[in-house]
Amino acid sequence: MLRSRLLVLALLAVCGTATAQAPAPADPVRIAITAARLVDPVAGKVVDDPLVLIEGERITGVERGDSIPAGYEHIDLGSATLLPGLIDCHVHLTYESGDYYVKALRESFVDEAIMAPTHAQRTLQAGFTTVRNVGAGNFVDIALKRAIDAGRIDGPRILAAGHGIGATGGHADNGGMSPWLQFEGFNGVADGELEIRKKVREQVKHGAGVIKLIATAGVLSEEDSAGAPQYTQEEMDAAVDEARRWERRVAAHAHGTEGIKMAIRAGVASIDHGSFLDDEAIAMMKERGTVLVADIYNDDYILAEFGRLNYPQKIIDKERYVGRTQRESFRKAVRAGVKIAFGTDAGVFPHGWNGRQFAKMVEWGATPMQAIQTATVNAADLLGWSDDVGALAPGRYADLIAVDGDPLADVRELESVDFVMKGGRVVKPHAAD
Repeated sequence: MLRSRLLVLALLAVCGTATAQAPAPADPVRIAITAARLVDPVAGKVVDDPLVLIEGERITGVERGDSIPAGYEHIDLGSATLLPGLIDCHVHLTYESGDYYVKALRESFVDEAIMAPTHAQRTLQAGFTTVRNVGAGNFVDIALKRAIDAGRIDGPRILAAGHGIGATGGHADNGGMSPWLQFEGFNGVADGELEIRKKVREQVKHGAGVIKLIATAGVLSEEDSAGAPQYTQEEMDAAVDEARRWERRVAAHAHGTEGIKMAIRAGVASIDHGSFLDDEAIAMMKERGTVLVADIYNDDYILAEFGRLNYPQKIIDKERYVGRTQRESFRKAVRAGVKIAFGTDAGVFPHGWNGRQFAKMVEWGATPMQAIQTATVNAADLLGWSDDVGALAPGRYADLIAVDGDPLADVRELESVDFVMKGGRVVKPHAAD
């Protein structure tokens, strides 16, 4: 007994000594950033000669002038334009288009897990410091988010959905293959209100911060329709109700008009794709504050590349049917004042090309400032992260990007971001530095 007590006392002494000798935490790094101008998407204006003060991972001040306080490291971006880090509300970081049958039959979620960090890094380097990942196999997106949050790999902040929840035979199910061909692993297929509620709980259990609901048929899958509802109103209601119980918002994959209206009635936070909007659907979105997330760039890529990638002709024909109408719906939504958040469906096209959608948004009715607002303040609000991202303001994360020119004069500047900082850490230095 005496020996045990002496051992405990010795261990306590060692621990006490170690605690006493541990170095004091280092003071957070202080950085001052200057540039020619700053786009303020909250106010919808440009600020000349901005001075952004950063302490640690947060912004402490946004001022005008070039008087650098003592003790600050100075990053001078010269004639560049500063913006908040961009946000993409519809990506698939674990996936990237390739040969259709190789992807379906020769690759697995292990291949996706290996490539996901590369996709995440390309996205971050393109200036997208935050994303909403709306669907991935076998919870790979949640593992990716955890690795990024822990600092083990570089990538954007991720709000992850886990699996998209959809009906048997629908867009979330593997169609077009022999019934004798079985795909193993976790999935989001659920039928009936009770199964849907359980599937929502399963996503939350494994770390999902948002729920993805497949409300209608889709384009890049082999069911016949491109937009018919794939759940009843009661099933959609159950999904949203269960998500709210767990304090999660719902993103609805919805192309067809009737399915869009059903999802809005259920109370989803966003209509993703929104290809066939009519006046009633637009009025419902405005009344209820439902956000449109329209991926209007990728039609160009699908029609140019998917034939070469051996996609079934049915899928390419559906894209021809949907693509232009989706863009016309986007233009109607802009004119009507529907709230829009930026979302590209990156993974359909190569990750890192997300910025190409800004020019399409301007081509189809948005102003450059409106397009930027969709990828900053509007997107942050949709995610529920407005206190942390989406603006350059005291208290927000120091997520900043810079482009060499003026994106309000030429929005294509956002296709080649020259400087990226995430959480006060430079992840892409300015060329001059």
